[in-house]
Amino acid sequence: MKVSGIVGPPGDKSISHRVLMLAALAHGTSELRGLLTGADVKSTARVLRQLGVDVSAIGEGTAVRVTGKRLTPHAARFHCGNSGTTARLILGILAGQKFPATLTGDASLRRRPMRRVTEPLRQMGADISERGDGLPLTIRGGRLRGLSYTTPVASAQVKSAILFAGLTGDVPVTIREPYRSRDHTERLFAHLGLGIHERDGAIIFEPSGHSNIPTFQLSVPGDPSSAAFLVAAAVLAEGGELLIENVGVNPTRTGFLVVLERMGAHVERVNLRDEGGEPVADLVVRPAQLRETEVSAAEIPTLVDEVPVLAVLASRARGTTVFREVGELRVKESNRLELIASNLRAVGARAEAQGNDLHVDGAGKPARGRVETAADHRLAMAFAVLGTLPGSDVKLSEKKSVAISYPMFFRDLRRCFE
Repeated sequence: MKVSGIVGPPGDKSISHRVLMLAALAHGTSELRGLLTGADVKSTARVLRQLGVDVSAIGEGTAVRVTGKRLTPHAARFHCGNSGTTARLILGILAGQKFPATLTGDASLRRRPMRRVTEPLRQMGADISERGDGLPLTIRGGRLRGLSYTTPVASAQVKSAILFAGLTGDVPVTIREPYRSRDHTERLFAHLGLGIHERDGAIIFEPSGHSNIPTFQLSVPGDPSSAAFLVAAAVLAEGGELLIENVGVNPTRTGFLVVLERMGAHVERVNLRDEGGEPVADLVVRPAQLRETEVSAAEIPTLVDEVPVLAVLASRARGTTVFREVGELRVKESNRLELIASNLRAVGARAEAQGNDLHVDGAGKPARGRVETAADHRLAMAFAVLGTLPGSDVKLSEKKSVAISYPMFFRDLRRCFE
C-alpha cells in the first residue's frame, strides 16, 4: 500500500489541558482554537465548570471561550475520568484554594499513582487526605509556602502541579528533574509573562507580587504524540509520501523523530513557525527500511507516549531494539510495558520486558493475531498501524479508547492510503 495526501493531527493534548487551566485562572475571557476534542480534555473542562468557570462547548473546528473568575466549588466531588493530567494538575491549582475538594476518576485512573504529586504539595502546606497512593483523595488548600524540590522521576505532570501551586498560592518554587521532561507549562508561563526562568538546570517560578493572569488568544498546535501514529504508518508503507500539517515540534517532545532518524527514517520538517511560544512545523514522511537501535533512559521523557508505536516499528526493523528504563509504562492507562510485549508476541513478533527494559526483535512475516488493548488508546492506535501492512490481520479487542486522545484516528489513518 502507498501513502499519499495531507492529514493533520488533533490539537496537542498536553497543551490543551494547560491552556484551559490558565484561561480559567485569568480574570476575563480567553479564546482558544485548535483544542483537542478528546475525552481527557473534556474531563478538564468539566472539572473547571464544576469550579465555577465558564467554558464553552469543545467541538471540532470551533473556538472555545473560557471566562475565568474566582474558583468556587459547585460540587463536592470532581470526576477526572481517565485523565491523569486533569487530576494531577488540578491538584496543583486546588492547593492554592481555601476550600476542600475530593477528586476521583474511572477505575483505570484510580489505580494510577498520585503520591508523586501530593507529597510536594503537602510540603507546600496543602492538607491532603488519601487512602493508598491513588484516587479518590481530598485536598484542602490555603496559605502555601515556597518549595525547592527535586522530583524522583522526570514528570511534566509533577512539575506542572508544583508550578500551578506556586501560581495560585503566590509563592516561589524551584524544581529540578533527573531528566528534562516536556516543558509546555514553562513555555505558557513565559508566553503570559508569569515570572518563570531557568537557572543552573532548575526551573524557577517567582511570583511578581500580584496574581493577575492576563487573558489571551491562542491556537494549539497539532499533537506530536498523535502525529507519531501517522508518521509510523507512512514509514511502514510500500511507497508514496505523506504530508502531516501543523505538528508541534517542541524539542522536549521530538524524541520519537530523533529515534526514527537513527532507525533509518528521515522525517523532513518544513514551514517552521511559532504558535504561542511553541515551535510548529509540517512533516514530510516517506517509507523507509528500518534498523535496530537502543533508546536510552535519558531519551524516554521525550518520547514516553510514543514507546508503543516505536515498539511496533521495532518489530518491523532489522535486529533487536532495546528501550531502557521504561518501567514508568506500568502505571499508564494500562500496564503498558507488559501489554506491548505480550501483544507483539500475540501477532507473531518476539518481544520481552526484562526488568524495566523492553526488548523487541524484528520480524519478517506479516502480523496476525488478536491484540488486547485494555482500553488504552495508545496501544489501540499502535497496533492499528501495524495492521496496515499488506498480509497483516490484526484484530483489536476494542477501538473506542482512541477517543481519549484522537477521536478521528481511524478516519485519518484510512485517508493516508486513499
